[in-house]
Amino acid sequence: MIHLKNTGYLPHDATVLLKKADQLTSGFDAIVRDARVSKKYLEFDVSVAKKDLDLMVEKMKSIGLLDHARHLVEEKMEKNEALENGKFYFNSERFWECHEVLEGVWKKTYEGEKDLVQGIILAAAAFVHYQKYENEICLSIMNRAMEKLVNTTGKYHDIDIDEFKKKISRMIKTGTIDTFAI
Repeated sequence: MIHLKNTGYLPHDATVLLKKADQLTSGFDAIVRDARVSKKYLEFDVSVAKKDLDLMVEKMKSIGLLDHARHLVEEKMEKNEALENGKFYFNSERFWECHEVLEGVWKKTYEGEKDLVQGIILAAAAFVHYQKYENEICLSIMNRAMEKLVNTTGKYHDIDIDEFKKKISRMIKTGTIDTFAI
């Protein structure tokens, strides 16, 4: 995962950014699978040998300067640490990483907590689609998130679930998508 600094791109630019990244890295042993746009980052899913990462970042600097790069693997961590990381990623609009880290929590939960965590994961997944300017898909997944959260209220590890649900409901009702912090 490569995060470049966003200097003014919007989610509707994701397709153009993906094509540009493909062009800049053509003839190079790398694959750019996806591009997403957050307020702070341009996020690219890439496959590249570790030894070639610096060269890839150099080739992509006309799009944006490197903020950070990270090799994504399923990490084993305690539930509280995973939830803190998930909140950090969500609040940083790094929704793909939020989704990934919270899946580890979800696998270890049961009954109502399982639905609650899945609702948060689905909201993060919805925002991944928003960052690719796939707004209809985003709203559809937000509906699925609300279905998982329907029986949940109160706080969950300092996440105000009632406020979370209000924000999602407002987006679904109005069709206006906007990221928020938890």
